[in-house]
Amino acid sequence: MSFSALFIRRPVATILIAIAMVVAGGFAYFQLPVAALPNVEFPVISVSASLPGAAPDAMATSVATPLIKQFTQIPAVTSISATSTQGSTSIVLQFDLARNIDQAGADVQAAIDRTLRQLPANMTSPPSYRKTNPADSPIMLVALQSDTQSLTQLDSYAEDVISPALSTLDGVGQVQVFGAKQYAVRVEVQPAAMTARNIGIDQLDAALSSANSITPMGTIANAQQQITLESNATPSNAAEFRQIIIADPAGKPVRLGDVANVIDSVANTQNASSYDGKPAIVLSVFRQPGANTVSVADEVRAALPRFTADLGPSAKISVLNDRSSSVKAAVNDVELTLMVIIGLVVLVIYAFLRRVRATLIPALAVPTSLIVTFGAMYLLGLSIDNISLLGLTLAVGLVVDDAIVMLENIVRYIEEGMAPMEAALKGSSEIGFTIISITVSLVAVFLPVLLMGGVVGKLLNEFAVVVSIAIVASAIISLTLTPMLSARLPAKTETGTRRPPLTERLFAGLLGGYRTALDFCLRLRPAILVVFLLTIVATGWLFTTINKSFLPVEDIGQLNISTQARQDISFPAMQALQDQVVKVVSAQPFVAHVASTVGGGFGASGSNSGSLNVQLTPRRPDLDTVLATLRRELGKVPGISSFVVPVQDFQLGGRSSASQYQFVVEANNPDDLYTWAQRLTAAMQQDGGHFADVTNDIRNNALQAQLVVDQQRASLLGITQQQLRSTLYSDFGTNQATTIYGSSDSYPVIVELDPSMNWGTNELDQIQIRSTTTGKLVPLSAFARVERKAGTLAVSQQGQLPAVTISFNLPAGVALGTAVNQLDAIKASVGAPTSIITSLAGTAQVFQQAQGNQLLLIGAAIVVIYIVLGILYESFIHPLTILTGLPSAVMGALLSLQLLHIDLSIIAIIGLLMLIGIVKKNAIMMVDFALQRQRAGAAPFDAIREACLIRFRPIMMTTMAAIMGTLPIALGLGASAELRQPLGVAVVGGLIVSQVLTLFVTPVIFLYMEQLRGFVAGLPARLRRHAPPARPLAPRA
Repeated sequence: MSFSALFIRRPVATILIAIAMVVAGGFAYFQLPVAALPNVEFPVISVSASLPGAAPDAMATSVATPLIKQFTQIPAVTSISATSTQGSTSIVLQFDLARNIDQAGADVQAAIDRTLRQLPANMTSPPSYRKTNPADSPIMLVALQSDTQSLTQLDSYAEDVISPALSTLDGVGQVQVFGAKQYAVRVEVQPAAMTARNIGIDQLDAALSSANSITPMGTIANAQQQITLESNATPSNAAEFRQIIIADPAGKPVRLGDVANVIDSVANTQNASSYDGKPAIVLSVFRQPGANTVSVADEVRAALPRFTADLGPSAKISVLNDRSSSVKAAVNDVELTLMVIIGLVVLVIYAFLRRVRATLIPALAVPTSLIVTFGAMYLLGLSIDNISLLGLTLAVGLVVDDAIVMLENIVRYIEEGMAPMEAALKGSSEIGFTIISITVSLVAVFLPVLLMGGVVGKLLNEFAVVVSIAIVASAIISLTLTPMLSARLPAKTETGTRRPPLTERLFAGLLGGYRTALDFCLRLRPAILVVFLLTIVATGWLFTTINKSFLPVEDIGQLNISTQARQDISFPAMQALQDQVVKVVSAQPFVAHVASTVGGGFGASGSNSGSLNVQLTPRRPDLDTVLATLRRELGKVPGISSFVVPVQDFQLGGRSSASQYQFVVEANNPDDLYTWAQRLTAAMQQDGGHFADVTNDIRNNALQAQLVVDQQRASLLGITQQQLRSTLYSDFGTNQATTIYGSSDSYPVIVELDPSMNWGTNELDQIQIRSTTTGKLVPLSAFARVERKAGTLAVSQQGQLPAVTISFNLPAGVALGTAVNQLDAIKASVGAPTSIITSLAGTAQVFQQAQGNQLLLIGAAIVVIYIVLGILYESFIHPLTILTGLPSAVMGALLSLQLLHIDLSIIAIIGLLMLIGIVKKNAIMMVDFALQRQRAGAAPFDAIREACLIRFRPIMMTTMAAIMGTLPIALGLGASAELRQPLGVAVVGGLIVSQVLTLFVTPVIFLYMEQLRGFVAGLPARLRRHAPPARPLAPRA
């Protein structure tokens, strides 16, 4: 008794088992997390350190390098990059994919602790780390605005309430507040008024600190009670600070307000944020690497109504660039596509079988297989994302194949007059091995994928697992539920002389045409063999010439725009330019909202840089048109450069840059590095056919004022180096003279020279420094002069070497593979010496690593299939026959991609793997039937001809089902369709071409292989026949 017979004879048990699996799978579906893509992110940790006042070079050598030396000893670190600016250092560590980020964080902290003794002694706080990727885009922006409340009040609520609350949510890595407007009292000193009263900045600082002292005053105690002493003299706002007496010459008190403008202001006047052109406090929510975007965004949204209620009706909280929205839209579109595909596949089955009841059987088998797959996905910890849903969508065409093959064989016997029960028993026993062969060999296609490592391996792994589970579930259902239901079909009824239906007449005509063409091809076997060999050559040529990329660029409706101005620009001038950029972007009809920040934030790294987060409207032109329009319009804004990058759900690398792709230049000598990096940048900027938005992170041309001190004269005048630096920092730095301590927070009191004065190097003569010997004020010009020169604003490192990152975008129609090849040509053309080391970073680096594995992956899949088929058929020859349809399928896929100007990406490679499985199934159905006829005594020619004609209907049904199952994807409709379309185009194109060729090439190759097998089998006999007779041995003496 066959395996299927057990279930055919026990319908109740079969139905109950099926119901149980469906219920379990349905429950699991609602528990599956939703994501954009599988979690294939590198664990990334960012380390920050600060040393106020230290130059970028000093930060690099005294802070960054000692830390990097320790970090290199941490296991599984794949890259370390660092950027040092005035007073701060940021180091980004990227780990191997398999590294646990919590364990990595512990190792990073231990390395920081080991380095503390080597760091400068005047560092006020040790370096700290966060488990966030600074190059990743935020998953959500939250903007606070109010018509009645000040930005300072909104900032206080954002810093003290919203940010801490969101930071505690599971999966939130960091919440940054951009455009912060923390309250502060600013003391704007008038130099002339100070000099006239012989008061130095040091005296003013000391007076402020003394007047704002909060030292305890003690207690009064007697026999009955104890009383704590307090004072109300501590000032808390500008009006009270204005009354502080800072000097009392000749009994005439000088108040702070006499020599300075004392105002209620903000701590940082060099940054600003806006939302839709109006000032705002913007919070940026970043997730931890590996956290689920949708679940984190949902938690953040759930917390916002409470904050809205606290702020009152006058305040408004707006959410923009919620990345979970695009993920949900893409998933919903794929789910809808999945339902449409199931409907199309059912229509295909009905068109061929012309029986409603028979059509219902695969219509039940397909969703049952998919629902069972959900249960397995839940057990394996997978998610509902674009890749897994792609696997499920394509699995529909494969899942229905098993049901079609089983059902068609049973229906064929019923149409011949056999009773349904008998037809089910006989048909299922005949076709059982074919289904097992198809299933095992199809799962074998994905075996190399399951064993792959790296980013590509993890990306494809989930797809392979999902499809394999669906195929195995389909095979089980096709061997159990499908034959059991088929056994309950009605018997064939006599139709009398009634004319056959139109679909039957069309299929009969199609079969007749195929029979004629098949006989013609079998007579011209050498010509068909030549056609087969030509397809192999064409496939190889297409594979080497097609454009290659990593992942298609998605349009999720969000853009990042980085802005850069000249390195010595002032903040007011930069803000004015940024406002012009915001105005241009907001004026575009496809832009819904714009959040802007200048002076740091969203990737901005200085006063000459800014950033915009743009949310596009639901109805908009295609992404290429949007990018071209913005680049054209922003190019008209003078004095500022803008770099437009579409936000992607898939972000690789921890290096921030203005453009999407990164090219890193390293050298031991910084001067050589900057020289050759600029030459490479200029060469790339001139090559507009391959690169767009080319820029680098060199910032060594900022105007600096170097103070040249006559040390001997300064010593005679009683001026020390420490006193000089302290005075200048109090005048022009962010000198926090004292602190206001409130009930819930503390606020700085900042002393600076009057910013309304037009300060330049010539005005430094007004600076007065108190002599330590005479007590008198000495003008700066008495012992020093000022020289202007170009200075460094930032120092970048890759590991311990100085490095420059050149970033670029791709023009429309240019593939990443083409641009990468052009980089090698550019490096050779500029004649860069061997001391200049170049490498790719981020997505471009992963693409370069994966490019060499594509052929290896496809080749490994074919070898594994051959081994499995050889084991199943106990033959070296028949697996080769089955695999002959692959060249035509791959040729059709590559040709379709080229015709539609679609790159060969990782998603298209998935389509090629699917084709290997689908096309192989058609050949298995032919060869398996032909071998059965040969075992029954038929000649090879008659056996393969009969196999082609008998299996023509199931082959057409499975192929049409697969095409219909992929066609909606190939059309590229819906959210994030750019990600899915290459797969659909590859599968549809490959199926159409291979279907035309395989139906004729496979039988011809089968006959040639049979001749070869006969030749090899008869070779020993022929050798013995033609061998010379053995000489008789001479008799022994």
